[in-house]
Amino acid sequence: MVTERTGDKEPPEEKRAWYAIHTYSGYENKVRSHLEARIASMDMRNKIFRVIVPMEEEVEIRQGQRRTVQRKVFPGYVLVEMIMSDEAWYVVRNTPGVTSFVGSGTRPVPLQEHEVRSILKQVTQETDKPKAKVSFTKGQSVRVIDGPFTEFIGTVNDINMDRNKVTVLVSFFGRETPVVLDFLQVEKI
Repeated sequence: MVTERTGDKEPPEEKRAWYAIHTYSGYENKVRSHLEARIASMDMRNKIFRVIVPMEEEVEIRQGQRRTVQRKVFPGYVLVEMIMSDEAWYVVRNTPGVTSFVGSGTRPVPLQEHEVRSILKQVTQETDKPKAKVSFTKGQSVRVIDGPFTEFIGTVNDINMDRNKVTVLVSFFGRETPVVLDFLQVEKI
């Protein structure tokens, strides 16, 4: 058996953990590809296992068109599953675009198990419908642009993100009447 003093074997307490690394904003995907290339070229697959940029799908409505876009959950951060060692730290830290590990002091701090489970669950929920991104808020004036109430002006009373519906109070025969519409049927004034 090789002792810890010789440095030939990893201490037994070291294990796989997730770490967050800070990157230049907008360079998360480049950092991921650079890091994956470095892992392969420096033969670090037995120390650095997975590199992910947490993304989620979001429905964006622009100019009356519904588009599904990928949005970064944590802009400026990349998650790395690895066994922390001097060699692994060096490979990750010296990857182009990486500014630092998240943690206090000189030693990176691994993410807690419940944080990792929550993030991975959020990222791997591809079966869920994408979230809708709306440009209006409750109490704001909007114009109805489609359907039987086209050109009516109303006030947003409620937003139902699960169903992609908005309840708008429109003045109809001198009374405010709630009308449930799709996000695509209204626009901000």
